[in-house]
Amino acid sequence: HRDLHLSIRRQRQMCIKRQLLHRILVCPVCKGNLHYNKQAQELICPGDALAFPIRDDVPVMLKEEAREMSIEEREQIS
Repeated sequence: HRDLHLSIRRQRQMCIKRQLLHRILVCPVCKGNLHYNKQAQELICPGDALAFPIRDDVPVMLKEEAREMSIEEREQIS
């Protein structure tokens, strides 16, 4: 029972840290705000239409690693 409680506590702490990190990070290209796409595990820059991957819970904030968003995706975030 104690192990389960500690596991839940660690998960909460990780979630809080993840949320704080996403609020602090900005687009390395334009310094604009990013939006978190949980399903795709990406941080989205609407201004530059770039999607930065999150790998193993670590945001990869390199332009070279970012995915250019499709026209359809751009329309969805506008």
